[in-house]
Amino acid sequence: MLQTFAHYGCHLLIPLFIALIWFKQNWKIAFLIMFSGMWIDLDHLLANPIFDPNRCSINFHPLHSYYAFGVYIVLTFFKKTRLIGLGLVIHIIADIVDCSFM
Repeated sequence: MLQTFAHYGCHLLIPLFIALIWFKQNWKIAFLIMFSGMWIDLDHLLANPIFDPNRCSINFHPLHSYYAFGVYIVLTFFKKTRLIGLGLVIHIIADIVDCSFM
């Protein structure tokens, strides 16, 4: 239960918190852009089985690799890609939290 809350809490609450604190005037758009980082979970469809509750997705799925994480970090340095980069970095951190419970 704690693992599920920590994982989905990070995916949802951290982007919301960042949007409300640092992007007050456009918090809804900022939140939706950061939350769109969830789309990288589509790479789970490449795995067999698609869902394994005991599998750590970090460096297992292509969009959850260390190389991809490096690209996501670089995206945060540019104004035009900052929000999507933040969303992707938050997503990876949430998955790292999930792996630490295994």
